[in-house]
Amino acid sequence: MSTLTEVGEREAWRCWLCDEPVDPDMSVNDARGPSIDSVTSAKPKKGTPAPERLAHRACNTRKGAVKPVVAWSPELFVVDPAPIVATVDRLSRKGGREVVARCPSKADAEQAGTWLVDRLSRLAPELPVSTQVDGGGGQFLLVLRTP
Repeated sequence: MSTLTEVGEREAWRCWLCDEPVDPDMSVNDARGPSIDSVTSAKPKKGTPAPERLAHRACNTRKGAVKPVVAWSPELFVVDPAPIVATVDRLSRKGGREVVARCPSKADAEQAGTWLVDRLSRLAPELPVSTQVDGGGGQFLLVLRTP
């Protein structure tokens, strides 16, 4: 089991659930204080401990022992967004491509794609991803790809 400082430094002191900064000097009893989340959606190999991620105390408590939900930015105009953590899990196992959202304009889809690649660079840094925008039927599909 890692120490809070080790996990915090590895995660650059950012909450893996809400992507906001975590103050390492704040009390661990404060809602915005640091905590270690060791119950994630990733399934560890037999005999290895569950991966540990840094989270705010409130984010970690709100998630509980269930699969985490990483929200899409409310500033994006996306329709039917795919669950981010489940999508990352599938692409990590299988690779390939997956449609992750519909957008009313190409500009909205490109903005969402830029945000998603940036967010995944911190959420799943080991997973190289790119996005593609496919038009059709008066909407634009945002596709997440892995090599």
